[in-house]
Amino acid sequence: AVISGGAGFIGSHMLDLLLKKNFKVVVIDDFSGGHSKNIQIHKRNKNYFFLNKNIIDIKFKDLKIKKADYFFHFAGKGDIVPSIENPFDYFNTNVMGTVNALQISRDLKVKKFIYAASSSCYGLADVPTKENNKIDPKYPYALSKLMGENLIFHWNKVYGLNVSSIRIFNAYGPRVKTTGAYGAVFGVFFKQKLMNKPFTLVGNGKQKRDFLYVTDVVNAFYKVALSKNKKYKIFNLGSGNPQSIIKLVNLIGGKYIKIPKRPGEPDITWADINRIKKVTGWKPNIKFENGVKEMLKNIDYWKNAPLWNTLNIKKATKSWFKYLKG
Repeated sequence: AVISGGAGFIGSHMLDLLLKKNFKVVVIDDFSGGHSKNIQIHKRNKNYFFLNKNIIDIKFKDLKIKKADYFFHFAGKGDIVPSIENPFDYFNTNVMGTVNALQISRDLKVKKFIYAASSSCYGLADVPTKENNKIDPKYPYALSKLMGENLIFHWNKVYGLNVSSIRIFNAYGPRVKTTGAYGAVFGVFFKQKLMNKPFTLVGNGKQKRDFLYVTDVVNAFYKVALSKNKKYKIFNLGSGNPQSIIKLVNLIGGKYIKIPKRPGEPDITWADINRIKKVTGWKPNIKFENGVKEMLKNIDYWKNAPLWNTLNIKKATKSWFKYLKG
């Protein structure tokens, strides 16, 4: 198998699973989003080969293999505000990077190309959200991921490449990104907890997110990859059991202050996961409370993460309030 973005949050867990299943795995990553420590444990594994390259720049000959069964495409840029401020980078990586990954997959004669899509394509969606929900991307990141998804279906139509797209809702777990732009709630809250600072709660905290633990995420990708299903090519992926942000605050434990609600953010994300369960037999196994508890055991992972407060959040989300109208 080949994993693009294999040193990243989800990609590195995919690597763990595939090596456990006795796959030979080629990882492509330039550490622009991932981290070497996420994959260091495997550096002496004879079934693991690493390429330090951007997905846009990789060539078939660089892979040192002639064929592969599966290509898992996780490489991409994933922050909202930077995508508003510098859309070129997002379309270059998420669109042209996907074109390159698809072409390499054709060269490798892969059995299936599995694309990590984003539930952000739905915008402010009806819930629970089915795969045929109206598409309405609200910001450049969401559009770039949707364009990548459209590309894989075009390669399926024109070149006969077997593809599946998995629209991830809210993945969380160990190795979730700690640095860079303001965004992921776990990174923000865990650093605030470490520094004994109040949590910055957006709105009243009653908004809910469909959090899914990362080992459940990669198990779903694995089952979709091996599935013989020919009817469906798009799958929503979440827990199907949304949790409130105030509940997360209470599980971590600490005081909080409220900051303004942001335009274009849904009150609830909630994946209808009936299709992926029915087609693959997959189901989520990790309860939210247990997943948060597991992350808290390794809270020191966030010691080098940026500390966010009301002032630097206001500055970091200025473009969000300026351009996103809901």
